[in-house]
Amino acid sequence: MSVKTHFSIRDLENLSGVKAHTIRVWEKRYRLFSPKRTDTNIRKYDLESFKKLLDITFIYNHGIKISKIAAFSPQKIKDIILENAILHKEHYAINGLKNAMFDFDTDHFNKIFSQLLKTKTFDEIFEEIFMPFLKEIGMLWHLGSIDVSHERFVSELIKRKTIERINLLSSRPAKNYTKTRVCLFLPFDEIHDIGLIYANYLLEKSGIKTTYLGPNIPLESLTRQFCENETLLFVTFFTTKPDNSSIKSYLDCYQKIVCENEKYPLWILGQKHNEVQKQNTASNIVCFDSIKSFAEKVKTLND
Repeated sequence: MSVKTHFSIRDLENLSGVKAHTIRVWEKRYRLFSPKRTDTNIRKYDLESFKKLLDITFIYNHGIKISKIAAFSPQKIKDIILENAILHKEHYAINGLKNAMFDFDTDHFNKIFSQLLKTKTFDEIFEEIFMPFLKEIGMLWHLGSIDVSHERFVSELIKRKTIERINLLSSRPAKNYTKTRVCLFLPFDEIHDIGLIYANYLLEKSGIKTTYLGPNIPLESLTRQFCENETLLFVTFFTTKPDNSSIKSYLDCYQKIVCENEKYPLWILGQKHNEVQKQNTASNIVCFDSIKSFAEKVKTLND
């Protein structure tokens, strides 16, 4: 698949949240866009039109009428965006991340991250900005509005920032760990590991010893983690795997293979948490509907 540099009006709707009908009105009435057309008269917008739409949408959503925006120069629009960026930093940052993604611009991504760190903790950046952004680009990829290379580019940058934070934790003075050790893994054929890396960060930040196995781990491999002198707990994410129809079977296999001699707790996060709740009746399996609820539960491990 080639990298997208031109977009349909439906792509713009998906990317900006502005309805296609509204984009047409802005184009016809206010001359804000001049798309090219295919041989079959279908609108095609370039990357600059997409960026312009993000800028216009940002200030339009913060109280300026479209008729006024249409009369603004490009510099005036940029000035207003900067004025509002402090008050609406989350929205501004996500728009900036989209621009960095489409330009494959690591420096722009790093600049946004550095600016956010001036007023937010890393935890706040991840939970308030990175997580909504990742959820949005995941939907955009499924809709075909972005290419997989865009999704992978920003995902890897966010992973890198999280791993950097984990490395900073390891440089702190040595401290006594709790008796609980947490083993983090993803099910076999599951590769979406950003959430798991962040969960590892939260655990290590709380002084809890972890073993990070990462993606694509068969249940049989978890039995190698057993140790008589510590309390063992497993943490995983169900994002795309197991399939909804296989969740009950997976949980049954976990009990049979991993918990043959002891009921090791399994904490599950991810998009499939509702399906897990429908299937799960075991007391040693805990499902979380958000990373915040997981973070609260992590605090109890120190009690």
